[in-house]
Amino acid sequence: MKTSGTTAWTVKHAADVLLRAEAERTDRGPLTEEWDGLDLPTAYEVQAEIIEGKIAAGEKVVGVKLGLTSRAKQQRMGIDSPLTAVITDGMVLEADVPIPLDDLIHPRIEPEIVFVMGKRLAGPGVTAATALDAVASVHAGFEVIDSRYTDFKFTLPDVVADNASSARFYVGGLGIPPRDLDLALEAVVLSVNGSVVDTATGAAVQGHPAEALALAANALAERGEAIEAGSIVLTGGLTDAVFIRKGEQISAEFTNLGSLVVTSA
Repeated sequence: MKTSGTTAWTVKHAADVLLRAEAERTDRGPLTEEWDGLDLPTAYEVQAEIIEGKIAAGEKVVGVKLGLTSRAKQQRMGIDSPLTAVITDGMVLEADVPIPLDDLIHPRIEPEIVFVMGKRLAGPGVTAATALDAVASVHAGFEVIDSRYTDFKFTLPDVVADNASSARFYVGGLGIPPRDLDLALEAVVLSVNGSVVDTATGAAVQGHPAEALALAANALAERGEAIEAGSIVLTGGLTDAVFIRKGEQISAEFTNLGSLVVTSA
């Protein structure tokens, strides 16, 4: 077993290293460069230990985020379903609160379709139809991601251990029942300081956000977990994430879900 300085790598030690990097706003190289034993199952153990640390610090779990929801990214990483991570109330930003850049390392932002769950969703055997039936409302959202690894360079186990680069997120106040939407065709226009930088539709997320939700629920079931009623689910970036600089205004205009406008400070 390789060591970090004089300390042997363990799940607890890896979680402490990543939590300290987040708290001190310092990035580092991937854990896998130092810890041969960090495989995907172990990475999820590290992620769980990080969340336990956040809970011990007073945060509460509010939901789930999905990562690597585009098929192209999955193929590059050698997986066939999204990765999952945990979001807490400490990551929530209200619409009128600027992105706190001084609390982050090198944040990026991406627009997302957000689900609020009306029913508990537990695999195995979840389909897109049953997943969507468990959703109470659909919202516009932004996720602010912030890897603890230098230049966002990592392997799959690294990013899973780092809670999928979770940092902050916004959820729009307008909630629409999923039956009233064609989520594959729901479009978004992402702009920075009034200039369009990207566009996408819900099909960018696993072909349909409900497909990503179903795959995630089934993957969670393999670890004895489920998506609870009332949970917020960030379904994955619709566009590439863009770097955030101070004093910017970032907007996401959706076809039916309304618009979100946030600033950075």
